[in-house]
Amino acid sequence: MNISKEVQGLILLVARETLNSLFYEDAHFTDIDYKIYPQITMRNTGAFVTLKDNGNLRGCIGYLSSPDMLIDTIREATIQAATNDPRFNPLTVEELPSINIEVSILSPTVQLRDYKDIRIGEHGLLLEEPNHRGVLLPQVATENNFSIQQFLTALCEKAGLHPYTWEDTPLNIKVFTATVISEVGKRKKTYDSA
Repeated sequence: MNISKEVQGLILLVARETLNSLFYEDAHFTDIDYKIYPQITMRNTGAFVTLKDNGNLRGCIGYLSSPDMLIDTIREATIQAATNDPRFNPLTVEELPSINIEVSILSPTVQLRDYKDIRIGEHGLLLEEPNHRGVLLPQVATENNFSIQQFLTALCEKAGLHPYTWEDTPLNIKVFTATVISEVGKRKKTYDSA
């Protein structure tokens, strides 16, 4: 997805303002003219918000698709990542200055036909089996230097399956790409082409 630098900056600003509003009653919110920025009004688009504290994961929650406007999906994911990631205690005001926000805007999912078609650094994975579901963003594989096999093993673990279930059982896995926007150096990295 091609997102202008101006819209990228706006997305990060909204996420930061949303995070600040959890701790400060007088937090400022920028007025947004939706006619000027139609990309942020898209619906049925998935987004994840990842919070990192000095490079360490501090929360990550998102939606593969949402009926809400993209900007509202990002606001909700920011709140959930800060307060409801079951792996962490809720974020505290003391941590706020060291938190980096990363927003991943997702493409629609596409059914994976063969494990060898997974492209590390481009594809995120969604596993959906009865009573088991797991999602890994594209950057998880690159940040951990995963091979395809390690990526599949991590996905099975995330879904609550035996780590090597993928070796013996054809699993229902879909792939997606993500445009990743981060406060770190205001850089943008695109994990693209499904």
